[in-house]
Amino acid sequence: MGQPSFQASNAIIYVTYGLFLLVGTGVAWKFKSQSKSEFLAGNRTQTALPLALNFIASALGSGILFAYPQLATLAGVQGVVVYALSSALPLLIFAALGPIIRRKCPEGFVLTEWTRQRYGTFAALYLSFMTLVTLFLYMVSELSAIGQVVNLLTGLDGLPVLIVECIVTTVYTSMGGFKISFFTDNIQGAMVLGLILIATITIGVETKIDTSLIDSSGLTKASLLGWQLLYILPVAILTNDFFLSNFWLRTFASKTDRDLWLGISGAVVGTLIIVTLVGATGLVAAWAGIWPGPADDPVDGSVAFFALLEQLPSWVVGIVLVMSVTLSTAAFDSLQSAMVTSASNDLFRNRLNIWLIRAGVVLVMIPVVVIAIRAPSILQIYLISDLVSAASIPVLMIGLCDACYWWRGFEVVVGGLGGLFTVFLFGTVYYGNAQLGAELMLLEQGLYTADWGAFGAFVAAPVGGLLWGFGALGLRLGIQYIRARAKGERFDALDRPLATGGPRPVVDPEVGGNAGFGEESEISSDAPGLAKTTGKFF
Repeated sequence: MGQPSFQASNAIIYVTYGLFLLVGTGVAWKFKSQSKSEFLAGNRTQTALPLALNFIASALGSGILFAYPQLATLAGVQGVVVYALSSALPLLIFAALGPIIRRKCPEGFVLTEWTRQRYGTFAALYLSFMTLVTLFLYMVSELSAIGQVVNLLTGLDGLPVLIVECIVTTVYTSMGGFKISFFTDNIQGAMVLGLILIATITIGVETKIDTSLIDSSGLTKASLLGWQLLYILPVAILTNDFFLSNFWLRTFASKTDRDLWLGISGAVVGTLIIVTLVGATGLVAAWAGIWPGPADDPVDGSVAFFALLEQLPSWVVGIVLVMSVTLSTAAFDSLQSAMVTSASNDLFRNRLNIWLIRAGVVLVMIPVVVIAIRAPSILQIYLISDLVSAASIPVLMIGLCDACYWWRGFEVVVGGLGGLFTVFLFGTVYYGNAQLGAELMLLEQGLYTADWGAFGAFVAAPVGGLLWGFGALGLRLGIQYIRARAKGERFDALDRPLATGGPRPVVDPEVGGNAGFGEESEISSDAPGLAKTTGKFF
């Protein structure tokens, strides 16, 4: 391979990190006197172009160099197209729901703030837990991915690289918070667009494709896996995006709804192009005879991209190395900033001193590095997170409809947990074995199986969640009806609360709305004169 020398590899990697550190700390110094709210979020401060670059930088990571080419070798052109569309198009949900949630919760900057206002503390903590776990897993995955990328491209030990990445991003995000993460993502997003263009042209010029392999590879034909992924991937990625606070922070940072739509539309196009080009390298590797390779030493589909690079000059590898470090740093600092903001807002209600928040950034890096070292692949954990989101998000989103004022946090929590239980029931029936049903909840066989297990799991999770949610609604209403009759009181659980024209209720700014389990309703911020029930668990 045209692998850079030991000295050149180290220079490329650490000079790139050094530049990000200098730029990041230099800009962050200007933000040193910002308030806690400015450190945590940047509501209504950003226009369309920086939003687009930020969503691109946040949506991608160095892990795309493994996942997309691998799927190309498994499901061919169909898999590349489905995966690319499933990765890019779900971003539009933030443009669609962002304005609605911002009107309902104008002071919020993450989804859990609206959840607290709408469903109460218990449901908000449930969503917060899933959000923080998802962010943590994404951080572990990103560090693991960049370590493997560096090792494959240069032969260097990846451990020092991921430690340096943690130090660099922790320094400037601890100094500047959300603003510096947003600023660096602008630079990194623009860099990725330029580097991917150069790498694509170079691979296209330097790689020789054997046209006789195109048809014989079977990668241009549709497959059962490809059709299954047409449903699985959109559901998994769309619902899991709801758990990523870095997307919500950028959604609320848009100056106007128009900026949000323009920015996300641009990000969708940019992301679609990038992941399609990266995924296509798996096809190119197959049609160039590089994958699957010789029978005695076959090439794993997950490293098809890197096997392709072995045929190219060392300077191309250098460009890809810079792109990988840039992708990883951009994704990682966004996740860092989002985790700190979510923890501060959701768990401590923004009452912590800003220096304690900054210290939290440092402390959380320790377990992230330790787990990233010991768990080079957490695809299975990712898939578990996808299943949880597929079960939880549909029942959560019902509350966005004003006509569903009777929907409570009890239904959200029961529905989310019930959706996972439904996966177990489906697996037990499908496989005829309770143990295999339990293993399906963990998706131990992954997504790329020859049966309908994974597909059924991602159908059972959202459908089961909704069924359990409505079952919980019936149970709650039944209990409330019986209790009202027993006390000789009027059953009013389904009454729509109406404003009387009196003054708006006073809301504690520290709590951010009616955050208890049985509070009275508050006046809707987007429909004057009409009250909506919020903050109720039962």
